Amino acid sequence: MQLVRSVKELRALSDGARAAGRRVALVATMGALHDGHLALVALARRRADLVIVSIFVNPTQFGPSEDLASYPRTLDADLARCRAADVDAVFAPAAAELYPDGAQTFVEVAELAKPLCGASRPAFFRGVATVVTKLLAAARPHLAVFGEKDFQQLQVVRRLARDLLLDVEVVGAPIVREADGLAMSSRNVYLDAAMRAEALALVRALDAAEAAALAGERSAAVLLEQVRKEIGRAPHAKIDYAELRDPETLAERALIEGPALLAVAVRLPAPRAASGEVRLIDNRVLLRRRDAEDPPR
Repeated sequence: MQLVRSVKELRALSDGARAAGRRVALVATMGALHDGHLALVALARRRADLVIVSIFVNPTQFGPSEDLASYPRTLDADLARCRAADVDAVFAPAAAELYPDGAQTFVEVAELAKPLCGASRPAFFRGVATVVTKLLAAARPHLAVFGEKDFQQLQVVRRLARDLLLDVEVVGAPIVREADGLAMSSRNVYLDAAMRAEALALVRALDAAEAAALAGERSAAVLLEQVRKEIGRAPHAKIDYAELRDPETLAERALIEGPALLAVAVRLPAPRAASGEVRLIDNRVLLRRRDAEDPPR
């Protein structure tokens, strides 16, 4: 496995693979890799000949009071996991490599970035869209794999790839969960045992809403009330948002007549986090058609 530090070196690697007729995949991460990330790698491995994982804690997607300084950085362990997962190259640049001195250009996806996480983290998706555009420009992949846990991010990346005429296939990978059902996240390490137990209210809320939708409930108000009631059983959980939206446009839904994105975010006390709390997100596409799942190739 090759460790790449510069854009020049990364482009040479990708261009050489392309010239040889090999298919290139990128998995963009901020490190602190867990089995959810490795599932993205496995999907990329099935679809491509050369798999590149980027590890970069992107400063432009963090707000002033967020956990940029304390975000888990575990490069040695991440490299070992990538090596075991048959990754071909890891791109781990310094910040100055992607944001040269005097950098003043940003990418914004106007409407998709406004609701859900964008409402409480107004600078977040500008940072995400900017760094993903830079990574795609540097790695020149045929395909890029992103997890559906960050469903809004996935749709933002798909939109920017279409709007900027980028020749890349953006592939969504299903959420990977812990044995107890909690969605895997690098920020789960901030939770102590008590708050970890309370975090499972997200999963119970999604399960309850999905069961109601499958039983015939179509009112967003009724479904969201069930979600709030279930999360309310966790005494320390504060709901950031709980919304039903169109899976592609992220427009609000009052009634669900087909697949609908139920997206939830909560905050929990977390003494291990610099801010003293952790924000967890999860989602479920209700009434999702089987043929909507991403087929392996």
